[in-house]
Amino acid sequence: MAAARRGRAGDPRAGFRRDAGEPGPAVPQGLIRAARKSGQLNLAGRDLSEVPANVWRINLDIPEEAHQNLSFGAADRWWEQTDLTKLILASNKLQCLSEDVRLLPALTVLDVHDNQLTSIPSAIGFLENLQKLNVSHNKLKNIPEELTQLRHLKSLLLQHNELSHLPDGFGQLISLEELDLSNNQLATIPSSFASLTSLVRLNLAHNQLRNLPAEISAMKSLKQLDCTKNQLETIPSELASMASLEQLYLRKNKLQYLPVFPSCKLLKELHVGENQIEVLSAEHLKHLNSLCVLELRDNKLKSLPDEITLLQGLERLDLTNNDISSLPCALGNLPQLKLLALEGNPLRTIRRDMLQKGTQELLKYLRSKIQDDITSPNEASPVTAMTLPSESRINIHAITTLKVLDYSEKQAAVIPDEIFNAVGSNSVTTVNFSKNQLNEIPKRIVELKESVCDVNLGFNKLSSISLEICVLHTLTHLDIRNNFLTSLPEEMEALIRLQIINLCFNRFKILPNVLYRIPTLETILLSNNQVGSIDPLQIRKMDKLGTLDLKNNDLLQVPPELGNCVNLRTLLLEGNPFRTPRAAILAKGTAAVLEYLRSRIPT
Repeated sequence: MAAARRGRAGDPRAGFRRDAGEPGPAVPQGLIRAARKSGQLNLAGRDLSEVPANVWRINLDIPEEAHQNLSFGAADRWWEQTDLTKLILASNKLQCLSEDVRLLPALTVLDVHDNQLTSIPSAIGFLENLQKLNVSHNKLKNIPEELTQLRHLKSLLLQHNELSHLPDGFGQLISLEELDLSNNQLATIPSSFASLTSLVRLNLAHNQLRNLPAEISAMKSLKQLDCTKNQLETIPSELASMASLEQLYLRKNKLQYLPVFPSCKLLKELHVGENQIEVLSAEHLKHLNSLCVLELRDNKLKSLPDEITLLQGLERLDLTNNDISSLPCALGNLPQLKLLALEGNPLRTIRRDMLQKGTQELLKYLRSKIQDDITSPNEASPVTAMTLPSESRINIHAITTLKVLDYSEKQAAVIPDEIFNAVGSNSVTTVNFSKNQLNEIPKRIVELKESVCDVNLGFNKLSSISLEICVLHTLTHLDIRNNFLTSLPEEMEALIRLQIINLCFNRFKILPNVLYRIPTLETILLSNNQVGSIDPLQIRKMDKLGTLDLKNNDLLQVPPELGNCVNLRTLLLEGNPFRTPRAAILAKGTAAVLEYLRSRIPT
């Protein structure tokens, strides 16, 4: 080893190496040799205060072994070296990076997290092949404009720095899929973010944001958005149009109300705890059919709407530390609910010992109260001059202000004429006649055909759909779950704006043919029926269909051609008697299922 050191003393390249008096250890030559072969160099946790020059010049300088080994048969063929593509410098004491980083243009991964960097060299712009850059846990105060030239960059991790602003050209990072800016000092986001259309995950948590730019809605691929612990008081309404969004974190802000999410049909997790939200309405819930987690702890909610039962896939509901005094008993009917957190609420109708028995016992108790209400209904309270609009038989306020005609949970066999009379000249967009005893659709519903968009007739006793529904040409959302339906009328193809139909818990044996002829359909929910067959060729023609729920039916086989329905983002097939695809394939998600089915298509 001593001889090797003496041999290097006269090396003309010695000027690129650290002098003996400089701080920090040198890089072992064995690592350098291995990196020339593999294209990867890991120098993490080596107490480096600067990067030795021979690292930057690893693919330029002739290696030392070239002077010692000139045999063409040798195992170490130094002339066959590989360009360095991955450089890890994490967990050192680096305060800066040399502009010589430009000498490694083949780099695809550069990891310098957990150092003491205060800046990034402008030469970073020369790394045109870079796909992942991790500069998190440093002391960066700004980002060079040159970084925005990295058109192939897919992952940029900048969390835990001291950034107060971002370059305006950030939108040029058109390949970016993951961006973490959490734990900085950002007060604004550049409007150029609108160009980040490939972005899938965006983390803005723990900053100083007071608002989000409306342009953020242009991120059509975004699935996860984290804005936890900022100073947000409102959310732009445009956020509601982000159709790909699956996880939204808005905890620890200053929100006083929630936006409505009409287009976020894939949203699975909504975290809005530790805000100042006072109201959760039916409008907030009716579009969130895919929601699994709803976290509302530490807010100011006083009640929970009955429409919480629309969230049939809800697994976790956290209402800890609110002002809720009573719960809708129908909450007990949520089939997937595994966690219901209610601590810290002034509940009057549920004893404390019941809360301590856990979620399943609590849901069982709520279900028992539903039965009590059905068998021993309370007498209607007389309407007086002091009766609030929401307490009277007809909620005039809901009709005139919210455009909602609600006559639900009355156990009524017919809808009284006075309900329709109350509408008058008002424009009603939402009708809720769910949870009654209706045997047929009210004929007077046709009076609302010019304005009604959302009709809920779920949880009734309908055995057929009459033609009154078919003239509601503005209808976009039809909920007729939990009835006795076996077919739909062919005239329903006149519903040229229908986007969502919920047919769960009925008695269908096939997917109704008329649905194939409604090209606007985006979501078909048909779980818990007796469906034994589907037509993949017809489904493929439904260009806008993104969600098809066929859970718990009688499908003995899944046609391989269904794999060609590439527009499907959510395909649910669990609980059917078919043997393939197996459960392990189903568990991997829709993309994996469709790929498997395509592989089974006969050639």
